[in-house]
Amino acid sequence: MRKLKCKWLLLVLCCLLAIAGAAVPVSAEGREVYLGGMPAGFTLEMDGVQVVGVCEILTKDGTRCPAKEGGLQVGDVILSYGGIRIGSAADIGAALAAQGTKPAEVVVRRGEEEHTKRVEAAEDIASGRFRLGVLIRDSISGIGTVTYIEKGSRRFGSLGHAVADESGKPLGVGRGEIFRCAIVDVVRGECGRAGELKGLIYREEGVASADKNCETGIYGNFSAGYDCSTLPMVQVGSDAHPGRASIWATVDGGAPREYAVSIVKTDDDNRRNKNFVLKVTDGDLLRETGGIVQGMSGSPIVQDGKLIGAVTHVFLNDPTRGYGISIGRMLGN
Repeated sequence: MRKLKCKWLLLVLCCLLAIAGAAVPVSAEGREVYLGGMPAGFTLEMDGVQVVGVCEILTKDGTRCPAKEGGLQVGDVILSYGGIRIGSAADIGAALAAQGTKPAEVVVRRGEEEHTKRVEAAEDIASGRFRLGVLIRDSISGIGTVTYIEKGSRRFGSLGHAVADESGKPLGVGRGEIFRCAIVDVVRGECGRAGELKGLIYREEGVASADKNCETGIYGNFSAGYDCSTLPMVQVGSDAHPGRASIWATVDGGAPREYAVSIVKTDDDNRRNKNFVLKVTDGDLLRETGGIVQGMSGSPIVQDGKLIGAVTHVFLNDPTRGYGISIGRMLGN
């Protein structure tokens, strides 16, 4: 009887493994994607509005800061005010106008937790409007580099790291737009100071939409009208190995070019976005940027003719070196 039970258990286990195996996507190795390397301007709408500063309000009874009195802090993301969902700065204004100076429950996200605070707005005598005494933002903009675009779906991956808040946590993003961008200036990287690519964002030329911001990058879909035919096709490779490689980056204008690097160390067990260390060896890139600079995040890394990852971070004490993320951690998002 025990043998029969064991056989049935083994059969059930085999069936479950077969079902689970069928649900696991095939390896990305060998898949063809469009190679990125071009700069992009990102405008991401936040899920709520973030407090970036607090200030005093001049009222008929003197100065006060309702936000501070109610326990709001810089970095908090306001999700609702007086039962009204907050998705933009305009929503805050409308909620304050509706609530006036009556005490209101304010739901905020602080780190990974939600808190409910009780705040009583004040009337600003200069404008006659009700205010909390907060400086807020409901979107964030910047430039980065597109790593790849998938064939068929036009799904793209970029940056290789999250757009994060002051605590290092990925910002909650409702949706975002991606625009064409041209690099117009470079601040060279130096020991102790990160360099930067300065770009001109063409906001009238939207090319993609973003829907996900996580620790491995920003993801979304390129529009059907975007011409991918000019981009090189490349196969997805497996893990990186020490040795020669190249990155595709744009440090002038809008078209990427190939630069030589060397992968000096790998760490496949790192579960974040630092799977290997690379060193810039290309003389042209070293002269132009000093190495890796802000804005190059997402630059695809090619080794043995295959896409194996993307640039993520620079070493502040040595701008010729930086980290890369394995392409397997980016695909599928």
